[in-house]
Amino acid sequence: MTRRSAGCHVLASLAIAALLAGCGGGSQWPSAASNASGQPVAPTAAAQSAAPTAAAQPGETAVTATAMPAHGPTGFSATGSMTGARIYHTATLLADGHVLIAGGVGVPGALASAELYDPATRKFSPTGAMATARQSYTATLLSDGRVLIAGGLNSFGVLASAELYDPKTGTFSATGSMTTARQVHTATLLSDGRVLIAGGLGANMNPLDSAELYDPKSGTFSATGSMTTARFKDTATLLTSGRVLIAGGGNGSGYGASAELYDPQSGTFSATGSMTTGRDLHTATLLADSRVLIAGGDNLSSSGALASAELYDPATGKFTATGSMSTAHLDHTAMLIAGGRVLVAGGTNGSMWLASAELYDPATGKFSPTGSMATARNGYTATLLADGRVLIAGGGNDTSAYLASAELYQP
Repeated sequence: MTRRSAGCHVLASLAIAALLAGCGGGSQWPSAASNASGQPVAPTAAAQSAAPTAAAQPGETAVTATAMPAHGPTGFSATGSMTGARIYHTATLLADGHVLIAGGVGVPGALASAELYDPATRKFSPTGAMATARQSYTATLLSDGRVLIAGGLNSFGVLASAELYDPKTGTFSATGSMTTARQVHTATLLSDGRVLIAGGLGANMNPLDSAELYDPKSGTFSATGSMTTARFKDTATLLTSGRVLIAGGGNGSGYGASAELYDPQSGTFSATGSMTTGRDLHTATLLADSRVLIAGGDNLSSSGALASAELYDPATGKFTATGSMSTAHLDHTAMLIAGGRVLVAGGTNGSMWLASAELYDPATGKFSPTGSMATARNGYTATLLADGRVLIAGGGNDTSAYLASAELYQP
């Protein structure tokens, strides 16, 4: 396997060569987005990792990690499989404890289908489908419990459309469209309930510096100040001050080390200290002490992936190195769990898919192994459940382009 194929191989099924070109400047966006991330989504993707993020891909739910009832020994265990195999989807923890899985890539291409995971029964079940099939989009839990779906990509191109999922009815409905079509962007729920959409790749696969705000009250998007640098597959982290830290990502010519802050009060971005290493496909996780852990990613180094990590201190506006991971990870997820530790899992190391996982301890500044997932995977989601367990779902690997399997991590 080539060093880029692990993060990008499934995208060819949508005939999006331009996005694969984007993978040359960094592949995938989450969280974690989500996670992967989102991170993804976050993240958290993925998007992303505020206190801790529900997914390692952009647009993911923040849930406080507290002591949880015992569910078994520390480690990963199997749970029910999704109703459909998918990669590069989103996962959002809903107010009632269920997890909304939506979109992504499967057979025969971009997906509109969605499903719900019930932690009580450990099973997935179908829910209403999105109005538009999409991947590489963001999903953000709003203050009123609905989920904002924005942008992305399908066989018709890059999308500006957005829709809302209502858990009360189990259906999606259209809302206002973004001012700019974009994919592999970030989405961050602000303290005032609005959603910041920033960067990404535009309709011509051009890196974007523009940003906009979604107002749930009016159901409309409006432009806000532009970033200082065009970027995609970067990370966006809501800080305890209410500002948003934007870090790294691809810019069309390489991997950026620069970072900037968005101030919701002024509606402007301003530069902050740069990372010690340029990277994309990394994760960003808000720690209990308000610092942000940046881990892994890619910068086209000879190793094909990064094991290094660093910390951003909002008090000084600077990044400093911290202990490195035991294994290089890109296209992985990172999740703040009980005890203030960060779970990093999966992704690729540039030459193979990974099942390994490790924990970062802010007290010591070190990573340590914590078992492995049952299945190696990238392009999956990691979601912090209300009871403190982490749901791992979907993704792909060298033996299966699209996975339906899921598993749980018990801290």
